[in-house]
Amino acid sequence: MIVRERLDNGLCLLTESMADVRSVAFGIWLIRGSRHESAAQSGIAHFVEHMLFKGTSTRSAQDIAQEIDSIGGQLDAFTAKDCASYYVRVLDEHLPRAFDVLSDLLLRPVFDSDEIVREKKVVLEEIKMVEDTPDDFVHELFTQRFWSGHPLGRPILGVPETVSSLDHDALCDYFGRVYKADNLVVAAAGNVDHSAIRDLVASAFGDVPASGETVSLSTPVGVAGLQLREKSLEQCHLCLGVSGYPQDHDDRYACYLMNIVLGGSMSSRLFQNIREKRGLAYSVSSGLTAYQDCGALTVYAGCDADAVSEVVDLVVSELQSLRDKPIHPEELRRSQDHLKGNLVLSLESSSSRMSQMARHEIQFSRQVALEDTLRAVEAVTLDDIHRVARNLFRPGALAATVLGPVDRLRLSGEQLGVT
Repeated sequence: MIVRERLDNGLCLLTESMADVRSVAFGIWLIRGSRHESAAQSGIAHFVEHMLFKGTSTRSAQDIAQEIDSIGGQLDAFTAKDCASYYVRVLDEHLPRAFDVLSDLLLRPVFDSDEIVREKKVVLEEIKMVEDTPDDFVHELFTQRFWSGHPLGRPILGVPETVSSLDHDALCDYFGRVYKADNLVVAAAGNVDHSAIRDLVASAFGDVPASGETVSLSTPVGVAGLQLREKSLEQCHLCLGVSGYPQDHDDRYACYLMNIVLGGSMSSRLFQNIREKRGLAYSVSSGLTAYQDCGALTVYAGCDADAVSEVVDLVVSELQSLRDKPIHPEELRRSQDHLKGNLVLSLESSSSRMSQMARHEIQFSRQVALEDTLRAVEAVTLDDIHRVARNLFRPGALAATVLGPVDRLRLSGEQLGVT
C-alpha cells in the first residue's frame, strides 16, 4: 500500500512497503526541469545536477562515491524537461547511511569554482556525444524545430554558449530559488516502514523552507514541415511527428494503444512493413512524449539515403490508414495484452515502484492504482482509437527531420501533406 504524507513545509513524502524484497529504492525528485529555465541559462538545471555530486561541505566527490560503493549501493541522477531526480538503491540495512549521503547532496552542496570549471568540460563533451549519436541527435533536432521558440524545444544539456557562461553565483542563485521543500517529492519503495522513513526525512528536510515562487508555463504549438540537416553518416536518420496529448488527457490510454499498433512493438505495422517485409531499416519505431500541458507522437527510422523517400511514404501511409479506418479487433486485443503485460512486469523492482510513485505525484498530483490503469486499458474500444487517430493525424500536422547525407535526397513537403 502507498502512503502519502505532506510535511508542514510542503514536501511530499511517498512510501510503498514491499515485504518480499531486501532492497530499498529511495529518490528525491525536484518538480523543476529544463523547461523552467530562462533561455540565457539554458542547461543550468542539468549542470546543477552534475555539481551536486562534486562535493558537499562534509564530503568530497570521492567520499560520496566511496561511501556508496562500500555498501554495494547504486547512486545516480537525471534531469528531464519537467523534473530532476536523485536516487539510490541499497540493501534495507544500509538505508540510513545511504539516506545520509543522498540528503547531504541536496542540502549542503558547495559549488566549488575549480570543480565548476572542470565540470563545464565534462558537460561540453556530453553535448558533443549527443551530436555524435545520430539516433539521439535527430530527436533533439526535431524537438528544437517542432517546439521552436519554447523552453520545451531547448536541449536539456543546454548549448555550449550558455553552459560556458555559468558560474558560482548563477548556480547558487538557481539552487537557492528552486531547491525548496514544496518543489520536492521524496519517494521510497522496498522493505521500508513509513514512520521510519518519515523520521529520516523530517529530521533532514523539515527545516527546508517552501519556495513561494510561482512558475507560469506557456503551452507550445507544434510546427509542421520538413527539416534537412547534412551530416557525414552512413545512414539517414528520420524523425516524423505530430502534436500529442498531455499526461492527464482522457484519451491517453487509447493513444498508448494506438502507438503500439503503429510502431511500439515488434508486431506493429511500421516494424512489419518497413523492416520485416521490405528490409528498408534495421531500427524503426514510434513513441510518445507527454508533459503537463502538451505532448508529441514521433516515428523514428534509420535507413539508407536512397530509401528515405520510400520510408517516409510508408510512414505517412500508415498514419493515413489509422486516420481513415478503424484498426482490426485482433490488433486492439494484442496491443491491450502487450501494454498490460509491460505495465505489470515493469513494476517488479523497488526502483520502478519508487519511480512510478514519484512520477504519478508530479504528473497527476495523485496516485493511480495499477488495477485502475489495467481497467482503463481494457475499456478502450476500436472507436476510441479511431477517434484519436483522426484527431492527431490531421492533414498538415506532420513534421519531419532528416539527419545524414541529405544532399542527394528527393524529398519534399508534399510527401508529408503539409503544403
